[in-house]
Amino acid sequence: MPVVQLIVLPLAASYEIKNINLAVVDHDHSSFSRRLIQDVTSSNYFRIQYYGENYNEAYEILEKENADLILEIPPKFEKNIVRESQNKVLVAINAINGTKAGLSGVYLSQILQDYNKNIQTKLSPELVEFQKNSGLEVSSMLWFNRHYNYRLALVPGILAFLVTLIAGMLTALNIVSEKEVGTMEQINVSPIKKHNFILGKLIPFWILAMVAFTLGLLVSRFVYSIEINGNLLLLYFFVAIYLFAILGFGLLISTYSETQQQAMFTVFFFLMIFNLMSGLFTPIESMPIWAQKMTNLNPLRQLIEVIRLIVLKNAGFMNLLPQFLSILAMAIVFNSWAIWNYRKTS
Repeated sequence: MPVVQLIVLPLAASYEIKNINLAVVDHDHSSFSRRLIQDVTSSNYFRIQYYGENYNEAYEILEKENADLILEIPPKFEKNIVRESQNKVLVAINAINGTKAGLSGVYLSQILQDYNKNIQTKLSPELVEFQKNSGLEVSSMLWFNRHYNYRLALVPGILAFLVTLIAGMLTALNIVSEKEVGTMEQINVSPIKKHNFILGKLIPFWILAMVAFTLGLLVSRFVYSIEINGNLLLLYFFVAIYLFAILGFGLLISTYSETQQQAMFTVFFFLMIFNLMSGLFTPIESMPIWAQKMTNLNPLRQLIEVIRLIVLKNAGFMNLLPQFLSILAMAIVFNSWAIWNYRKTS
């Protein structure tokens, strides 16, 4: 399961917005407006779903979700640019999907700015040399992800979530299955101590999760060509401690649950929160202050940060000390709570 999901999910998921449907309302039909439309469509981000002169028709397409943006080019567009060196265009955005709306608006705004710069340079050639020698020259450099490959951040995050799902789900269902089958009564009258019983339920799934994590690393390396820049032993050490925390969390849920269905829904409840507040899809810095503080109690956030820091940044143990202490504390609390809550009768 984790191998198939790790192969499929990063290929399907993407942080880059493509195939944005665009409705163009062109009131000018000039060479300048055609050049603008050509620049927009040649970016490979936009697909024209409507081209005409009626804004109401374009708006109906937007209402029907067949278009994401409307680009309206006003009358006398070319004339005003040539004579007055300025003009305005309207960009109407379907903002139901806030993320897609924001990114598509940024894409289109950047294309319009480049178009405006090229037109001004074409109309005023004498300013070309002045523009080259004036203002700020900005050079960008991307550290730790030179080619801005979103999969370098997405694959480790999905791997962390899959390991969490396997460890948390299996352990949560384990003790509950004993209750439903009826073997719990036999275990309760046996001479097995509480901590021995908990360890017997925990260790096999710890080994299974470590095997799943290893398979995930192999998929990351040989399918997505993600090289591990940091210490592999340090990565496995942290994952080993992390799994004790998640396994203890799953066991704790199983001690409170009476049926497997109850345990499964409880695990999904927490995993949904862990996933959405882990920083995998939404930057933690963009969350409200209270939510940012809550993410410190999210074990999945800690694992995703550690995998990214070790794999991409070659971080050392001292750089990961806050995450290590946090996960160690969770492991102690969850497992101690699970052992205490398992009321074994003699």
